[in-house]
Amino acid sequence: MSDLPPYPPIEPTTFDLIIIGTGLPESVISAAASAVGKSVLHLDPNPFYGSHFASLSIPDITSFLNSHSTVSSDDHDLTTHPLYSEVEISNSAPELLNEHSRKFNLDLSGPRVLFCADQSVDLMLKSGASQYVEFKSIDASFVGDGDGKLWSVPDSRAAIFKDKSLGLMEKNQLMRFFKLVQGHLSENEYEYNNMKISEEDLEIPFVEFLTTMKLPQKIKSMILYAIAMADYDQENTEGSKDVLKTKDGINRLALYNSSVGRFQNALGALIYPLYGQGELPQAFCRRAAVKGCIYCCQLHIMPIVGNNMVLRMPVISLLKAEDSGSYKGVRLASGQDIFSNKLVLDPSFTVPGTLATPPSEQVPECLRAYNPTDVNRKVSRGICITKSSLKPNLSNFMVVYPPKSLFPEQVAAIRVLQLGGNLAVCPSGMFVLYFSALCADADQGKKLLHATLNALKKLFDSENAESSLTIQGGDAEEVKPTILWSALYVQDLVMGQYGSISSTIMPDGNLNYTDLLDTTEKLFHKIYPNEEFFPETTSPENSEDDAGLTLET
Repeated sequence: MSDLPPYPPIEPTTFDLIIIGTGLPESVISAAASAVGKSVLHLDPNPFYGSHFASLSIPDITSFLNSHSTVSSDDHDLTTHPLYSEVEISNSAPELLNEHSRKFNLDLSGPRVLFCADQSVDLMLKSGASQYVEFKSIDASFVGDGDGKLWSVPDSRAAIFKDKSLGLMEKNQLMRFFKLVQGHLSENEYEYNNMKISEEDLEIPFVEFLTTMKLPQKIKSMILYAIAMADYDQENTEGSKDVLKTKDGINRLALYNSSVGRFQNALGALIYPLYGQGELPQAFCRRAAVKGCIYCCQLHIMPIVGNNMVLRMPVISLLKAEDSGSYKGVRLASGQDIFSNKLVLDPSFTVPGTLATPPSEQVPECLRAYNPTDVNRKVSRGICITKSSLKPNLSNFMVVYPPKSLFPEQVAAIRVLQLGGNLAVCPSGMFVLYFSALCADADQGKKLLHATLNALKKLFDSENAESSLTIQGGDAEEVKPTILWSALYVQDLVMGQYGSISSTIMPDGNLNYTDLLDTTEKLFHKIYPNEEFFPETTSPENSEDDAGLTLET
């Protein structure tokens, strides 16, 4: 352990809660426990915040993926198990990227955004974490196909009128549908002539309801996969839990609709944090530290009030009570023993058999993580760095490839998020693309990733070739967009265990954090059943007013 900084002893040596890992769920629980007066020691063996939710440089994300795709060889009783597989990293411009490698903030759990009106934004405002993060709007959304074509998603009345790809009949059909949805959701029945969707229709598959509305296939696909964000093929889900019911589809449309226009500087429904998704766990860690005493970060020690947080401090073993054999604390790599009644772990840690949750205490129903569709599945993820945008004159936007749009066996929707240098995730003039899809196994995940990579290459050719020739005077070889660097990998979905030792959950397959934060809140209540999750406060810094969230223009 000679590479570890010489930490002074931690005082006190007993805490209400010890948390290992600074992923988003761990950081939220740390902040929530601190908010109700619990003493919390927050540790992380990594030299950075975020764990599986981190935003990292090129060397760091490469190292992280490689190290977490192999079995830990540490001689500790608290070991890690691999949660990533099929890691493929390609670099076609090593000199250029080495020069700028530390200017990248690459998300491990991408693509991911926040809806302006979703639970994560509300939680950041309520907890006060929003004051530590700035956001920027995602400018547009598209639906793509395997031929290199993109269609704009008409997600509002204004967008429908402007969309030149829609015929007059399609626009009228879409307008009638959105009016019905707004009427169903409106509390003012007279404004919409009491337009309500029947209880029977609310229980049928959403795709069937869209068919009864006589919407064409292209429009149905946009609504299902680019607005309602369905994960799997909705046309072939007989007897499957993957089917999206009308009531759920309408609720997702309501979230999308209420997100558009919530913040003055957000053009659409989606926003993204400057410097990457790794800013979110850091914001909650800072919130947790507001009332703490000691904050140790590598060789630097500074006094804070409330929480104690230590980076680069591995835990080498768990301590057991002699009489009962139950958990009672941890031994740090510094040799110090720290005691607590409760422990929360990053999902990559394996608990020794004698301390693992007994079968009688397996995951309660209320803590079933994510969507029910995610359990026992994986998420295939990809990251690309390019020197040109997929769409000329646009930097930050979303592309959705519906099921079967890239190849016949494609059962899951693929989501792609492009971000530019104005979000401080890469140098100016470069772009980062994230893409992901749920998959049943690693082989299916690899096929989805490679199909997406091929589709993106076609998009580069079809969208940019002509404009590049015009701008650069015809030298096609010099200006043709290329993928400079890519990382493809398959991530496990882990639900964790719950007891005196709790394990948090891995990043799920969703675009936003709603299911993940819901599960995190339930875990907090499992740990502290009589405490409120971020109690209300009259402090101005915790105001839930929308002005508490900063959006750059």
